[in-house]
Amino acid sequence: MAADPAVVLSLCDHTGKMVRPWADAGYECWCIDLQHHPAIRREGNIVWWGADIMEWFLRPDRTYAIVFAFPPCTHLAASGARWWKGKGLAALSEAIGLVGRCADLCDQAMAPWMIENPIGSLSSYWRRPDAQFDPCDYGGYLEPPGDEYTKRTCLWTGNGFVVPIPKPVFPFEGSRMHFIPPSEDRANIRSETPGGFARAVFLANEPLVRKRMCAAESVL
Repeated sequence: MAADPAVVLSLCDHTGKMVRPWADAGYECWCIDLQHHPAIRREGNIVWWGADIMEWFLRPDRTYAIVFAFPPCTHLAASGARWWKGKGLAALSEAIGLVGRCADLCDQAMAPWMIENPIGSLSSYWRRPDAQFDPCDYGGYLEPPGDEYTKRTCLWTGNGFVVPIPKPVFPFEGSRMHFIPPSEDRANIRSETPGGFARAVFLANEPLVRKRMCAAESVL
């Protein structure tokens, strides 16, 4: 009996934008986020799980192709540094706990992984990031080119994850995220994965993921 295909796992992922290139290529993708409806819901190759990652566990009957994680940055991002003191230790502990849980799940999945967070205090409380980028650095992967704005973001990676080669475009829009008006969705809009970056990560990592999966199947 053939084993179930490996899953592309995306933690704290509200939009699913990071996994769309993988879903379009036929991979089953799971997006885990507390904001999703509690009932597990499928749309094409994307499965939406409404769950708290602190209480969510990897399924032992499935293997994982690659893992992405986007732990909330509200209490860690440098853009909110002037409010850190007023938030207190409880907010910091919660934020670090979520990052730690993401890191644990990434390690347990035994697959290439990436954790994303803006520039902030995580470098001090954990370790320096493996890479940094602005959305415009990967805008050339879109057709037509796009993501012509800046928003410095850090990546922590492991288990063979490949940071893609940039295809930059000029950031005509500047730091457009700072001009998003207040709303209930503002945090989700600000944290949405740039399409060019998502596409670049897919192109850089999918051939290696496929090769790794084929090697694992040949052993069975």
